[in-house]
Amino acid sequence: MAAFWVKAAVVGLVAGVLSGMFGIGGGIITTPAIRLLLGGSAIAAVASSLPAIIPSALTGAFSYARRGIADVRGGLQVGTWGAAFAVAGAYLTRFIGGSILLIVTAAIIGYMAVDMALLALRAREPGEEPPVATCAEEEAILAAERPAPRVFRPTPGALAVVGAVTGLYSGLLGLGGGFVIVPVLTRWFGFSAKRAIGTSLVAIAILSVPATVTHALLGHIDWRIALALSVMVVPGSLIGSRITAAASERGVRVGFAALLVAAGLVLAANEVAVLVR
Repeated sequence: MAAFWVKAAVVGLVAGVLSGMFGIGGGIITTPAIRLLLGGSAIAAVASSLPAIIPSALTGAFSYARRGIADVRGGLQVGTWGAAFAVAGAYLTRFIGGSILLIVTAAIIGYMAVDMALLALRAREPGEEPPVATCAEEEAILAAERPAPRVFRPTPGALAVVGAVTGLYSGLLGLGGGFVIVPVLTRWFGFSAKRAIGTSLVAIAILSVPATVTHALLGHIDWRIALALSVMVVPGSLIGSRITAAASERGVRVGFAALLVAAGLVLAANEVAVLVR
């Protein structure tokens, strides 16, 4: 019994730290851990992580908002629309699904990882002096920076679209909305990585509610596992948010890109293994 609580606390701590650092729900850690370490069933592995996501996301969102690096209103809009469309996404799983879809998703995650890494490497930190370069090198730098990405204003309509896409994605594939929200806000809305992460946590706190209620009504949640995970997600989220707040913008982007790569590889490997069987 003691070993169970210790393992659950460690899993919750790691999930909380990643949630606070990168604006994700933490399910990428808790879902496989419930199955492999805590003895949960397949459905419990998905459902029992949801109650722990809510306090983790709320803690992280509050921490970022207190530092002024979260668009709380924008996050509320994304989360509200996302919650509505998550139900539709879940319904669509009756008609759409399969390993091929998840492999395509892994490829999209990989693309977002590369894109974010390239943006991080091209961007200069505030106050950083431009590098001394030869004429040829300067021309190459200018050529690389010339096609600047189009930036959209975060209007209510635009944020509604982000929420709708995030909700459909989360409901259809059962993956955290942060993997969509953070890259989209960074790439297309001109958010800094830190502000995008804080905003994502606000949205995830809302997105997780309908999923939690649905699984609770269906009896899928193992509340002992959910409670054990929740013990350490809050301090973990505080630690993660402090790490990101102290890190450089470039470091945060590269770190998130690395997380995307890891998530994409794990997802693809799991689904390829299913197809090969």
